[in-house]
Amino acid sequence: MKGADLHLFEAFGVELEYMVVDRESLDIRPIADLLFRDFSGTQVSDVDNGPIAWSNELTAHVVEVKTNGPTSGLIAASHDFHRNIEVIDRILGRHEAMLLPTAAHPWMDPLQEMVLWPHDAHEIYALYNTIFDCRGHGWANLQSAHLNLPFAGDEEFARLHTAIRLLLPLMPALTASSPLLDGGPTGWLDSRLKVYLHNQERLPILTGRLIPEAVRSEAEYEERIFRPIMAAIAPFDPEGIMDKYFLNARGAIARFDRGAIEVRILDVQECPLADCSIAGLIVETLRGLTAAGRSDFLLQGRVDTEMLRDLFLRVIRTGGDTLVEDPGYLRLFGLPGKVTPVAEVWRSLFAEFSGLLDAPTRKTLEQILSGGCLASRILRGLQGDYRRENLRNLYRRLADALRQNSLYLP
Repeated sequence: MKGADLHLFEAFGVELEYMVVDRESLDIRPIADLLFRDFSGTQVSDVDNGPIAWSNELTAHVVEVKTNGPTSGLIAASHDFHRNIEVIDRILGRHEAMLLPTAAHPWMDPLQEMVLWPHDAHEIYALYNTIFDCRGHGWANLQSAHLNLPFAGDEEFARLHTAIRLLLPLMPALTASSPLLDGGPTGWLDSRLKVYLHNQERLPILTGRLIPEAVRSEAEYEERIFRPIMAAIAPFDPEGIMDKYFLNARGAIARFDRGAIEVRILDVQECPLADCSIAGLIVETLRGLTAAGRSDFLLQGRVDTEMLRDLFLRVIRTGGDTLVEDPGYLRLFGLPGKVTPVAEVWRSLFAEFSGLLDAPTRKTLEQILSGGCLASRILRGLQGDYRRENLRNLYRRLADALRQNSLYLP
């Protein structure tokens, strides 16, 4: 998303990642490059298809589809995504393959099945693999949704970054879609984020506390975040091929080169309608938090990073059932200071901002808020039966939901 001339909430960028799997077995198929070749007639690593672009991220079984530039209509974008998913599905069908949603494959063995992307940018991925060994779940088996939000200048950046930082711990209660790894439940609704936290333990400054530092300007961001990152990577990157934006692995990252902040902690859902509807509620909540008089900007910026991280860690385990106990934090969302489940926080925010959302978004969010995040719906649908065939049957239903751009409701 290149939004250097855009102000707060004038447009958005959305990126969705999906797995390529075998149509029959649902096992991983590392053939994303064949998809790009078949569509383009030559081997490429990026495809422009009107309002949607396709690309690859690190491993050869992942396809990323993204808005081809900023968009002001999230529901229109969901239909554009769906049309591209239909095209991709037809092409992959020639290879007896298809796309599979959710943020983690339920039985992939990344130590045996991970194949690095062998084409453009492969030298960057190879260096990452050398430093971190990308065969684990946290590198090789994760699909996220990214939401890009524009800003213009330091004042807008400070307001947006502060609001995003405040809201980050609550987001996985809406988006967790990865309750399974290695063929069974992990005990975490958002297993993708649980393993992601350990990706870069060799160079922990790249992720920091995942909840970004409370910074208020580009200069402060450069000093407190980018400089330590580049200093840490320097001994491993003598040729200087790594980029500070690529290396920053916080839950939300500032892209001053694009005039945008990228939210990175969202699990991809079962269909673009769900992703874009959730994005709509997040956008309206952030718009409210950044509005003059809605919530005290200085108080927002003083919320302790460790408190936010602790809440985040509890939310990725237990989702909407997690209790928010900090009264000052709750009051920043217009709630009384009493202990409140995260699901109730989101219901309150939905009630406040639903009038700003279109009808399809409201309906989708009502179903998600009543049925729970996708991870909890997956576990409910499995009914405690984690035999491989039962997993296949349920994930085939998720693949059908992706093709139909509809929610999975057990």
